[in-house]
This record gives sequence, C-alpha cells and structure tokens, in this order.
Amino acid sequence: MTATAMRTHRCGSLRSSHAGNEVALAGWVHKRRDLGGLIFFDLRDRDGLVQVALGPEWAPPEMMELASGVGLETVVSLQGVVELRPDDARNPEMTTGDVEVKAHFLRVLSKATRLPIPVWRVKGEDLPAEELRLLHRDIDLRRPEVHANLFLRHRLLQRARATLSRLDFWEVETPVLTRPTPEGARDYLVPSRVNKGRFYALPQSPQIYKQILMVSGIDRYFQIARCFRDEDLRADRQPEFTQIDIEASFVEPQDVFEAVEAVMVDLWDEAGESVTGPFERLKYREVMEKFGTDKPDLRFEYVISDFSDRVKGRGFKVFDDAVEAGQRVRGIAISGGAALSRKDVDSLTAEAKKVGASGLATLKNQNSKLTGPLSKLEGMTPELAGIQEGDLLVIAAGPDAVTSPVLDRVRRGVISRLKPKPAAKHAFAWIVDFPLFEWHDESANGTFAHHPFTAPHEDDIAALKEGNLGNVRSRHYDLVYNGNELGSGSIRITDPDLQIAVLERLGIAREEAERRFGFLLNALRAGAPPHGGFAVGFDRVVMLLAGASNLRDVIAFPKTTAARALLEQAPTDVPPSDLDALGLRISDG
Repeated sequence: MTATAMRTHRCGSLRSSHAGNEVALAGWVHKRRDLGGLIFFDLRDRDGLVQVALGPEWAPPEMMELASGVGLETVVSLQGVVELRPDDARNPEMTTGDVEVKAHFLRVLSKATRLPIPVWRVKGEDLPAEELRLLHRDIDLRRPEVHANLFLRHRLLQRARATLSRLDFWEVETPVLTRPTPEGARDYLVPSRVNKGRFYALPQSPQIYKQILMVSGIDRYFQIARCFRDEDLRADRQPEFTQIDIEASFVEPQDVFEAVEAVMVDLWDEAGESVTGPFERLKYREVMEKFGTDKPDLRFEYVISDFSDRVKGRGFKVFDDAVEAGQRVRGIAISGGAALSRKDVDSLTAEAKKVGASGLATLKNQNSKLTGPLSKLEGMTPELAGIQEGDLLVIAAGPDAVTSPVLDRVRRGVISRLKPKPAAKHAFAWIVDFPLFEWHDESANGTFAHHPFTAPHEDDIAALKEGNLGNVRSRHYDLVYNGNELGSGSIRITDPDLQIAVLERLGIAREEAERRFGFLLNALRAGAPPHGGFAVGFDRVVMLLAGASNLRDVIAFPKTTAARALLEQAPTDVPPSDLDALGLRISDG
C-alpha cells in the first residue's frame, strides 16, 4: 500500500477478523486523548468510529508532531495496522471496540476552524437549541443519530420501490411546475418570466396527473413525489414533503388496500418490525363515536360512551340544557384513572378548553368512595357511571363537533400520563366511509372533505343530486397507525358530468370548472377506466420507524415552524432587477 491510498475500509467496518491487516482510513477526528507520548483519537465516518493510536515505537517523529496538533472535526487520512485491543481495554459500546488501528502515516486533509455547535456530546447531555442546530445544519448532520435516520430513510425508499415494482407498478415522474388546483391548502406560486403576469404552482400532490396516467392506460403508477403546501407548520408537517404516491386502474378499494398493506409490511420489516395484513377496517362514524377522532390510537381501549340518558334529570343544569338542545353528554370511563392527581385532572381540563370545552365533569371511584363534581348528581352510583374501584369518569357536554375533539384530547392526555400497557405494539386500521363534504362557518356551499376528485358512495349519488350533501359518503379511505394518519386515498370520479356536479356543489360553476379543470375533464371524456389510489406520508413513516418525535429529525434540510430554511437563509429578498424580469413589484401593503 502506498501513502497515496485514501481509503481501503470504512472506520465502522473494522472487526477482530481484520487484525493484522494494513488499512487506509479517512474521516473526522471525533475525540482525542494525549497520554504522555501516546496519542489516541477516534476517527469517524458514515459507518461509525474506530480508535486510532500513534506512538513513537511505530510512527515517525513527524507523524507524532502532526498528530499532536490535530483538532476535533479535522478531516484526516491515515494508514496503519489493525490490532486487537487488550482484554481490559476493549470497548463494548463501540462496534469496533475489540480493535484499534496503530497508525504510522497521517495526513491532514482539511482543518476544522469553525465549530459553533458540538458533534459529540456526553450521554444524557441536551442537544443545542433546535434553531441553532438548523442554522449550522452542516455540522448538526454529522451526528451519528442523524446519519442513522437518513440511512433508514434511504433503505425504506429502496424497499418501497422494490415492493411496488414487484407489484407491477411503474415509476413515472410528474411535473413540479403545474397549475393551481384546490387540494385543501394554499399553493406555492411561481411567476413565469416568459409569460409575464402568469403563474405556475408547485404541486400539492400529483393527483390530476396520476389520474390522467390512468386514462392513458399506464394502469399502475407510483412515484416518490415531492409535494408542496403553503400551510401552518407543526412537528409532523413541513412545507415541502415526500409521499409514496400510487394509482391503479380497474380497482376497488380492496385492491388498493392490499397494495398499500404490502408496502407497509415491507417497510416495517426493513426497520426490523414484524406486522401482517390485512389491516382492520373501521367506518368513519364508528371511530368518531368511539374515539372522537378519525385517527384513533387503537392500542388502547378508553372508549367514548353516550351518558345522556344516564345523567339527564339528575339536577345538573348543564347536562339537562345540552340534552334539551338536542346535544349529547359523552364521556370516557378510564380504568385506573383514579391514580391521576388533581393537578393531572386540572391539566386535562386546560387542554380540553383549548379545543372548545367549557369544562370537564369528573367522577372518581377511590377507596370505595365517589368524589368529584359528578358525585353530587342525584342517584349517582358506580354502576350508573360504569366505573369500578380505582377508575375515573370524565364527561363533556355539547354538540358532537365539540365533544369529539375534547374527548379525543382527554383520551390522548390520559394515555400519555397513565402510560397503560398497550394491547399491541402495532395497530393499523383503514378508516372508510368518510363524508364527501364538510362545512366551515365561512362556507355556505361546504367544501370537499379531502379533494374534489373523490367519488361519492354509489348509494349516495341520489342524495348528492338532490342537494342532501350532509348524507353523502365518499369512497375515501385513510390508513392510521398508533394514532397517526399515514396517508389517504380514494376511488376517483370518472364520469365528467358527475365531476362537474361535485364541483358545482362546492360553488364552482360549470364554466369555471371547465376553465380550471378542462384538461382533466377532457381526459375523462376520452374514456377513463375506474381507478383509485393512495398517498403515504413518507416523512411521517420514517419518523415513526426511527422513533423520532419530529419530522425535522428525519429530513436532511428541514424548514422551521416559521417555514424558514436557516442554513441557507431562505426565503430571502431578491434584487429589483429580478422582479422586473418577472413583471412583479413588492407592495408596501
């Protein structure tokens, strides 16, 4: 081996079987120790760490002098011999802990002169503030745990591609510059220099294009799609994100379920977890009634019940008024909930108020005694409340639109505080029969619950035509996992007249529909096969399988919750000349 060889092995790959081998390594100086003539440092690359030793018995003086001045995070290359460590010097916490490299040649490739945040930290030590880490993401990305997350992401992507290819899906790219379409969030608009005054939009999803691919006879499509939505951010949402997007022709929901389940089973297997299909199927109204949310965590019981008949007429005006107004009194009997402190209950109440509750009524059955506001109800007994010794009952009154999110918040809060043993490690379920429309105060016409290309349930088309929109179910379906929505999909509308009818119900007149969606409507008029699809939120899948708490932990260059890219300082101002070329100007308003 010559002194010019850069690398024969990766640092983290060396094992006792390499003992006696001459190797060349390259990487970053991770830790360094100078022990009176012997210099040790851990060398790090993408695969891990290995201990390197330099001593006067085997390294030339000039190499010892060079090693004595090497700083942390400096990039070096070296050559040396792999040797077994003495038994009392082995490090079981390192995969390379049985060996070290006795280096006789060292070269500095790049000195580290800027280290505003550390790469290495003592076990249990807090990370620097997230904004500081994102500002210096080039250094933050060196952390081994981030490397592990990105490697998992890579493996999951390749496994998804392999699975869908095995299932006879073709990977087809769709445009990133497209036209604005209503898909539930604001578009990112891109001005055109060539066509001044006109704008592209970045795609919220490849929805229309993948439908056109079905019309074109592609039959089975998939794409690892980059999508963009200009909406408020949170821990599990980014303005640009990745989804595993699929569409297939001549399918019913069951066919889509089977394809997606095959992908999920393989992704979980890639992460070292065993799951099997088919997944449970639940109706939207059922889960909203039992759990108050369309993405329930089914690992735990804690089911919502209707207490209206049990509590009305027992001297509690709030309950009586709610029932008189056609509303309901609903609650959750929490096994072991009496162990929650007064502070815990007050905290749950505060959380419930954030989502619309005026308050919560509680009842504890503890030490054979009922306590709490509900204990004052006339004739209240544990049997009436449906609770046993050590349980807690939590009740909220009002319209379902209030009590459902309130009791969902309570349920999640109780799970996080009591930490009950889950019935299963992995709980997948398909949620089906969503409503096609939903209403907000500002929308007299209603709006689509998901997107306007979702087919109505066959049995509800008459209700749609009659304008009885509240009773129209859709052929939409969501996949949930341990209380997280992994993705959504639907069977699509293929009748252009029905598509226009749905758009008209949303307040989009026929002429406007033809102007905005003419290219899709014309494609449907050319003969469209029945088709449907699904989109998996890939970033969220990686986050869950990595055990991370934030999407930003599994994305190389994420945005902050203010949609800012701190490393490259985007978004930013642009020169007036660039705006002039686009026919734009910045308004003071």
